[in-house]
Amino acid sequence: MFRAVKRAHQERAWTEWDPAIARRDPQAMLLWRARSQEAMQFGKYTEYLFAKQWAALRAYSHRRGVRIIGDLPIYVAHDSADVWANPELFTLENDGRPRFIAGVPPDYFSATGQRWGNPLYRWQLKEKLYRWWVERMRATYAVVDLVRIDHFRGFEAYWEIPGSEPTAVRGKWQKGPGAEFFEAMLQALPDLPIIAEDLGVITPEVDELRDRFNFPGMRILQMAFGTDPKASEYRPHNHVRNSVVYTATHDHNTTVGWFTSPPGQETTQTAEEIADERRHVLEYLGTDDADIHLKFIRMAMGSVANLCVFPFQDVLGLGTEHRMNRPGTMQGNWEWRFTEEMRTPAVTRMLAELTRTYDRSRTD
Repeated sequence: MFRAVKRAHQERAWTEWDPAIARRDPQAMLLWRARSQEAMQFGKYTEYLFAKQWAALRAYSHRRGVRIIGDLPIYVAHDSADVWANPELFTLENDGRPRFIAGVPPDYFSATGQRWGNPLYRWQLKEKLYRWWVERMRATYAVVDLVRIDHFRGFEAYWEIPGSEPTAVRGKWQKGPGAEFFEAMLQALPDLPIIAEDLGVITPEVDELRDRFNFPGMRILQMAFGTDPKASEYRPHNHVRNSVVYTATHDHNTTVGWFTSPPGQETTQTAEEIADERRHVLEYLGTDDADIHLKFIRMAMGSVANLCVFPFQDVLGLGTEHRMNRPGTMQGNWEWRFTEEMRTPAVTRMLAELTRTYDRSRTD
C-alpha cells in the first residue's frame, strides 16, 4: 500500500502526501485501499515473482553447499513503509520529519563524519519495538542464512545528530539497548547466526557485547596497516577463529585502487601516512606490489578466521573506477556490475586452487 500511495503522489516522501493518508487516518486508509487495488495487486504480484525466483536461487545454492550472507542495516530509511506504518517507534517531529538522525562522527572516511539521515529508534518503547525487530529478523532469515548486522556498535551506543544539522559533527553519543536487545531476539529466535559489523569507533563495551553472544566480528585487511589503534587486530597473525576476514568491504576502495590512489582522493590520510602504510604492507608480505589484489586474497584465505570474504572487484584486480560505494556520498553508488566475460576460466581456476590450498572448501 505504501508503494501504491507513493506512486500516486509522484514518488514524493510520505511527509509530503495528503495529510490524512500521511498520518494513516482510518477513513483515509479505507479510501486509499479501495482506490489503489490495482496498483497493490501488481505490487504483490511482482513481490511474488521475486520471492519465487529467490527461493529457487537459494535452494540451488544450498544443494551446492553455498550459504547466503544478507546485510541488515541497523536503521531503516525515513521514507519507508516501516516508518510510515510505525511512526511512534522513531524519533520524529509532529509533522513526521526526523527529530534526530543517525550517522557517525568524523572518521577515516570523512572529516565531517557521516550524516546518514535515518531516524533513530525510541528504544524506551521496548515491548513494541522489540516485537517489530523480531519480525524484521524473522523476515530476513526467511531469505538468507547468515545476517551481517551493519553498525553493530549502535546497539551499545549510537551517534545522535539533530535533524537540522547539515553534517555529523554536532552529534553526541547515546546509550543503546545493549545485551537486553539480543536476549529478547534470542528468546524469540534461538538460532541467530549473526556477523557483527564492529567497525568504526569501537570501545571495550562494544567488544564485550559482541563476545557475550559469541558473534563473530570483522577483520579488514585494508585497515590492518595504518596508524589506527585497532589496526594490529586486523593483521592476520592476530586474527581469531570466531571472526570473518575481508580484504575490504563494499564501503572500501578496491584493493588495487586503495593501494595505488594518490593522496587525498579516497581518505583523510596525509601523503606521508599513505606512504608509510604501503611500506608496511610490503614489509608484512615480504614481497613487491605486483598483483597486490591476489596477495591480499591469499592473506585472507590463509587467516584462521572461520569465514573469508572478498569483493569480486578484488578477484578481477580492478581499480578505483569499479568501487562499489563511497560512504557519505549520495550519487554514483551501487551501480557497478560485472559481465559474464569477466568470469574467465583462469579466474575460476585461481579461486578453486586457492580454496583448496587454504582448506576452505568444506561445507560443514
